[in-house]
Amino acid sequence: MPSTPSPDDSNTGAADHDRDRDSALDAYLATAVQAAREAAAIQLAERGSDLQVSTKSSAVDLVTRVDKLCEERIRHVILARHPGHAILGEEQGDGGGPSQPDATPTHSSAGRRHRWIVDPLDGTVNYAHGFPFYCVSIALEIDGTVEVGVVYDGERDELFSAVRGRGATLNGDPIGVSTTTAPRSALLATGFAYVEDKIALNVPVFARVLPQVQSIRRPGAAALDICYVACGRLDGFWELALNSWDVAAGVLIVREAGGTVTGAGSAPYRLDDPVLVASNGHLHATLLDLLRLDQLRA
Repeated sequence: MPSTPSPDDSNTGAADHDRDRDSALDAYLATAVQAAREAAAIQLAERGSDLQVSTKSSAVDLVTRVDKLCEERIRHVILARHPGHAILGEEQGDGGGPSQPDATPTHSSAGRRHRWIVDPLDGTVNYAHGFPFYCVSIALEIDGTVEVGVVYDGERDELFSAVRGRGATLNGDPIGVSTTTAPRSALLATGFAYVEDKIALNVPVFARVLPQVQSIRRPGAAALDICYVACGRLDGFWELALNSWDVAAGVLIVREAGGTVTGAGSAPYRLDDPVLVASNGHLHATLLDLLRLDQLRA
């Protein structure tokens, strides 16, 4: 007669499963870090070279040959280690075609459990002008949930990273959001989209909020802006019309650092939401009231 598994057997199986999962996530994090560092090395090496700048969605939405070189390098690193995984990249899209401004999987990634979401050079306009605020952003989504996030600023050699449930780090040291509670003491950041109608939506929001807070910055790289919230350099950030590759890694990092990320209202942010608001959590309800983004009409 077959024996009945004991509770100890079940506990052992669960522990083995957790160890296997942790080991896999460690490997994925190592892949993301390696890919980000190799892409950043290209960015640093190509500064001041002929960038072959062209445009995408508008005259101010730039792309350079470095964006493309970086994405090719990231894809090479990921697929060499995880050949069965899907990749959504800003420049080559989902499976090598032109990118689309959404996070919806195409036929090339449908049915795959693992999808990497990549912005090879977030802050291209900054990079093209020699303004040193740009980064690489790489996230891994498993079964629809972002589990690993890495944002690397090669200019400052700052590596922000997180694995879901483990907290967030900067160069290996734990980070956390600020403790600011009063709007008049808060330093915020925002960004502006590349198309005129979305720019027009955010300008009056900016004008309305600025007198109510300590100040607002507009650095120009959303992934880094969000990570600055995660480590307490900023108290909050908002932007309209971001794409999944802009924010997938940063959203995980700020949440793991203790922050809050929602859409225009109080519901948790999803990668296809048209509005993102990130904060230290303490300010979030007040910030949403100031922004009034749920009243916007595109």
